[in-house]
Amino acid sequence: MNKGEPLLEVRGVSKRFGGLQALKDVDFSVAEGSIHAIIGPNGAGKSTFLNVLIGLIEPDQGSVTFAGEPIRGLKPYKIIQRGIARVFQTPQIFPGMSLLQNVAIAAVAKRDGQFNTKVLESLGPRHPIVDEAGDLLARVGLGDYLHAAAEHLSRGDKRRLELAVCLVAHPRLLLLDEPTAGMARHDTNRTIDLLKEISETGMTKVVIEHDMHVVFSLAERITVLAQGQVIATGRPEEIRGNPRVQEAYLGGAHAA
Repeated sequence: MNKGEPLLEVRGVSKRFGGLQALKDVDFSVAEGSIHAIIGPNGAGKSTFLNVLIGLIEPDQGSVTFAGEPIRGLKPYKIIQRGIARVFQTPQIFPGMSLLQNVAIAAVAKRDGQFNTKVLESLGPRHPIVDEAGDLLARVGLGDYLHAAAEHLSRGDKRRLELAVCLVAHPRLLLLDEPTAGMARHDTNRTIDLLKEISETGMTKVVIEHDMHVVFSLAERITVLAQGQVIATGRPEEIRGNPRVQEAYLGGAHAA
């Protein structure tokens, strides 16, 4: 599959929770090697949509295809093994473990299909998994804290740790849910630079983000959700000038 060809395709996905229509007939396509942002007001269905992609929520209808193969109905670990990873809005890390252990155990889980902390005891200090974990932590700016406990990190550093945890699985598609939430502007700009650097490797990314500075700094294409439906998809300049988008989300205090 070449850059520019669809890596992820979603067709007609809908999901209802009781009386709430969280998603309705959502069509979505992400090109190989691109950065595609999803924006929308609170309650628009963005996180529900990511949960569908990663297999945490089963849609009522519709199809999800990754690299030409259907993945709807697969267990989350099977989807991860296919090459999709997700950075959650709240960092999903082991707070009592060191940074190095957090990344190494993710590599072991990718290899073995399950998390097993006992395996870490068998990894020597020069094991390839340990070496790679250290290299990735250095890459995300945490190389000086390899043996520090994750629970002592700042919120921004915890997000960077989770990014390293995802990258060690070598995903083809990285899903990021509010990657800069709660960060100061300095940390936000560092994260933008890091995601741009990762983009140079050709990794495809889907980013949910409220910060329009982040969205317009990163995204090549943007999809806008409102009340569970796609109301616009296009290049950043097209979305910025779309009256429906301005009315639903970008107007007033949210404008970039």
